[in-house]
Amino acid sequence: MDRIAFVFAGQGAQAPGMGKDLYENIASVRPYFDRAEAIRPGTLKQCFEGPAEELAQTINAQPCLFLVDYACAVAAREIAGQPAFAAGFSLGEMAAAAFSGILTFEEAFRLVLKRAKLMQDAAEKHPGAMFAVVKLPAEKVAELCRGLNEAYPVNFNAPGQTVVACAQETAEALVAAARAEGGRAIRLNVSGAFHSPFMRPATEGMQAALAGTRFSAPAMPLYANLTARPYLMGQEADTLSGQISSPVRWQETVEHMISEGVRLFIEVGPGNTLSGLIQKIDPLVEAIPVGGLEGLAALKGRVS
Repeated sequence: MDRIAFVFAGQGAQAPGMGKDLYENIASVRPYFDRAEAIRPGTLKQCFEGPAEELAQTINAQPCLFLVDYACAVAAREIAGQPAFAAGFSLGEMAAAAFSGILTFEEAFRLVLKRAKLMQDAAEKHPGAMFAVVKLPAEKVAELCRGLNEAYPVNFNAPGQTVVACAQETAEALVAAARAEGGRAIRLNVSGAFHSPFMRPATEGMQAALAGTRFSAPAMPLYANLTARPYLMGQEADTLSGQISSPVRWQETVEHMISEGVRLFIEVGPGNTLSGLIQKIDPLVEAIPVGGLEGLAALKGRVS
């Protein structure tokens, strides 16, 4: 029997209006929205109304995305059942961690608030940008980065797509270098050079925030961005903090889940970015984005 994995959307997927149809129509997820609002007043307004510029700020995007990712997963589980595996892209890994049960919803949400503040502070202290470099192999992108000042391949997304984090002043040179090699560098809708050495202060701050946290065993294997392998007991804090300033090994993660028999990936959260990447990694597997009622209806049609 084909196995199912839930994959949780990351920063950049946020959009005004996300989660509103779930909140208004799915009773089982409403308590999570209400708990998040009680902890962080204004969260629902930002999710449901934006504006987009405000929602895109790291300090706002991360808690809002965490909430909508988690709510989508709860709603999807009611239709598809418990997945065999879970993984999240960057911020999505925090939602996946809560969904898997190693942290409670409230614990994870409060940690996301700290994570967002730490990452925004690091981004403001060391301004940077992120670009998806397409039409070039990862090895060529890494070679280009070595020839530039403060440029790092940080997200290994799919064949022909590698994300680079760089200093603001390096952005134009990166775009030109990619073009010269026949590729293209597309700027991402994020507010910092995440998963790079620019984020080391945020990793250190997250390590301190996680000190003393008690983790539970996950209900299913939870794949880590840091290792592209399931979390190991006793290493949760280092894994969650380390991913902030380390590359996201997404292609490897997906390939490993496929090798474990996954044939249906359910992307939970706004957008369909991860579904597109998964289809590039392996066109023979299926990926269904579930960001609201429309996605839930498609999922129900697929699994019924």
